[in-house]
Amino acid sequence: MNTLIADIGGTNARFALHDGTTYTPPVKLALDGFTNIAAAIAAYLGDRPPPASAVLAVAGPVQNNQVRLTNRGWVVDGAEIAAALGIGRVRVVNDFEALSWALPHLGGADLLQLGGSVGEKGAPMAVLGAGTGLGVGAFLPPDRVLASEGGHASLAAHDAREAAVIETLRAKYGHVSAERLLSGMGIENIHAALGGDPALEDTEITVRAIAGTDARCREALSMFCAILGGVAGDLALLYGARGGVFIGGGICPRFPDFLAASEFRTRFEAKGRFRDWLAPIPAWLILRQDPAMLGLATLAWR
Repeated sequence: MNTLIADIGGTNARFALHDGTTYTPPVKLALDGFTNIAAAIAAYLGDRPPPASAVLAVAGPVQNNQVRLTNRGWVVDGAEIAAALGIGRVRVVNDFEALSWALPHLGGADLLQLGGSVGEKGAPMAVLGAGTGLGVGAFLPPDRVLASEGGHASLAAHDAREAAVIETLRAKYGHVSAERLLSGMGIENIHAALGGDPALEDTEITVRAIAGTDARCREALSMFCAILGGVAGDLALLYGARGGVFIGGGICPRFPDFLAASEFRTRFEAKGRFRDWLAPIPAWLILRQDPAMLGLATLAWR
């Protein structure tokens, strides 16, 4: 009997069917074309009969098997979706819970190493990912995961330039979380706070930065990478993640070479007396297109 598995972000969703052993090639749908998630699921299923169950990974904190998409405003309610679509049981989990379950299964071409050596066997692994928002989670061997809302924790500045950017954003938002800088809107926030055109979108900022045609865009993307490295190092300390720290989300795979050449690794280790403790911990950029699906498949099997 099939289980629907779905990775639902603030912008796109990926759907597949799991037969107990493997899953079908994921299908990506842009959510702007739908009024709610049930409509998107129905569009994916088409003429297929309702699956026996579903596991939905959603960007946002889950309570009572429901979650409000942080960056879209939809409520994803497992019981309502099951009733509306005739699915036996719908389980809703945080998207970074699903991604955390995937971490032990990633390897080879799935990953680009960003410094460090070999992860310590049996040690926790942490993951953070910049996309529409900023997700955080961890895999705790042998069989536990921890999803959090760490992307909304307050962000500390590393130097005076970052402090000035954060202060500019504080005047606009009040609380400046890590997500305010480490996301698509974060790249735009950094760029505008540095004096760039506030109308420029993150994709164009990234293109110009990589091409080297706009110094302000390059400065903004460089700061993004440095701050990302600092937060990744913080997670290694917070979770004791000597098994490694993984960078997920849809943004960083657009510029793997730029990220690898940036101050990411320097800032990852720049923790004063704990520099030597952090130095051997590997960091990886996740290049796989559908990593959360690996975790969802594990949840479907369990």
